[in-house]
Amino acid sequence: MLTVLGQRRFACDRISRRTLMQAGGTGLLGLSLPDLLQAESTQTPFESARAKSVIFLFLFGGPSQLETFDLKPDAPAEIRGPFKPTPSRTPGLVISDQLSRCANVSDKFAVIRTMSHDFNDHSGGGHYVQTGHRWHVPIGSGFNVTPDDWPSIGSVVKHFSMHHHGMDDSAAEYVVVPNYLGRMQEDLPLRRPGETAGWLGRAYDPLNTRIDKRDKKDNPYWRHCSDEELTFALQGLQPVGGLTLDRLVRRASLLEQFNEQRRQLDDHETVTSLDQFRQRALTLVSSEKVREAFDVRRETDQLRDQYGRNLFGQSTLVARRLIEAGTRFVTVHYDAVDGYSWDSHRNSADVKKHLLPGLDHALSALLTDLDKRGLLDETLVVAMGEMGRTPKANKDWGRDHWSTLFPVVVAGAGVRGGVVHGQTDKQAAYATTNPVSPEDLATTIYHAFGIDAHGRITDRLGRPHPIVDGGRILHELFG
Repeated sequence: MLTVLGQRRFACDRISRRTLMQAGGTGLLGLSLPDLLQAESTQTPFESARAKSVIFLFLFGGPSQLETFDLKPDAPAEIRGPFKPTPSRTPGLVISDQLSRCANVSDKFAVIRTMSHDFNDHSGGGHYVQTGHRWHVPIGSGFNVTPDDWPSIGSVVKHFSMHHHGMDDSAAEYVVVPNYLGRMQEDLPLRRPGETAGWLGRAYDPLNTRIDKRDKKDNPYWRHCSDEELTFALQGLQPVGGLTLDRLVRRASLLEQFNEQRRQLDDHETVTSLDQFRQRALTLVSSEKVREAFDVRRETDQLRDQYGRNLFGQSTLVARRLIEAGTRFVTVHYDAVDGYSWDSHRNSADVKKHLLPGLDHALSALLTDLDKRGLLDETLVVAMGEMGRTPKANKDWGRDHWSTLFPVVVAGAGVRGGVVHGQTDKQAAYATTNPVSPEDLATTIYHAFGIDAHGRITDRLGRPHPIVDGGRILHELFG
């Protein structure tokens, strides 16, 4: 079956004339109608797949490889950094003593030490690692999402989930917590690229939750968060004063009456897509299953303490609850609330005091929790930033951008734990074996879902695009 305009189109002969004309025109783009039909028909996503879901922990700003999973204790003083290695369960893994909890469960994850690309910019790099495609906006020209962005891996997974298995009204296919990336940097109006559906259409955007800061200087990633703060309300659907869920649904009905009149005058695809997206969000927010998944208070105090009572830890726990409720893809952001965070040019004291402890608690607790619940075998966990840091540090042990080399932690869904992929030079500056590109990583994530990343996906105009342009499956990661 051919999918165009983000919807299934049928006629008596199963394919409409309009669809045939659109698909026929793709021959001008180098793909004939038979090729496109073949590409669509051979896709069997989620069937006999390793992964039923993915939890993507995105450490925005770029953690240093030299302070996390690729320490160089024998390097010169200006290179090796302030931390020492600690014993782990993985031969050859030189892990920071600030990640002792992760070291104790390193037999549950693999470390790709050799992730690399040349987009040495936060927005472009963030788009690249979340989509498998280079961002079209030149470095330094902008920081916000655009309608022409490539769809995120989560959006593509949502597309296949909805079109091959239908919609489950009690589950959200793709969720981003605790906010869309950039929202907490209130000094700048930011919505960072990489997590949206872009040209694939708004219907495949993630559901975003919303958590507010106490004030402009507040950083909830670095402090205990109260239950009253951890509402995880859906962005754009927060009830205003006195507006209950029942009133929200009734108001939607009144608005639908108005929109019906407008649709008679302007039956435009974008309007229809937005209405469908809004209706989907309303259906989910009224679902008891979804509401319970966001209610982290249902977990024990002991488990919540293990994840960490800060915003990142509790959001990671919500991600586990969401995949239990049927969500296929959850992204958890560690955002740069203060403008820096993991982007530690000169705020390196924060790395020891806040950043590494937060990661250590959340990642180790997530892997242990998933394993105990029997979910690790069917859940792929990916933890990474969009870049690494320069090998040479400044006098305060801050480090600048370095996308040439950085680590990725992967676990679950058949990934062999206790292994290290790739070797690096003596300064953790370059890969000496097995470099991994964003295209490789995206292809591997799709492969875990049973999606052929070298297949095609159509945009809203029926034009075919490669899901990933190149890239190889990292078969060596799997057992």
